[in-house]
Amino acid sequence: MTSEIERITILEGKISQIVDHVNRLAAENDRLRQQVKELKAMLKDYEEQAKKLAKMQEEVERYRGEREMIKEKIEALISQIDKIGF
Repeated sequence: MTSEIERITILEGKISQIVDHVNRLAAENDRLRQQVKELKAMLKDYEEQAKKLAKMQEEVERYRGEREMIKEKIEALISQIDKIGF
């Protein structure tokens, strides 16, 4: 049979292990919170970049349309010049 002091010593050891484990979990929790914060910031940046890219794609499409319209007008002018005989 173990004496009371031995049982208290065992209990102290187990409590010490629990405290160490809780401290490790708290540190991991802090690290994970920081990671979440960083990931949220990255997500915000990516969302802003996606919006900029969408605007740029719209502009490219608009420019393509304008280019096609200009091309058609030039071809019409060339056709008119050809009819004149120059």
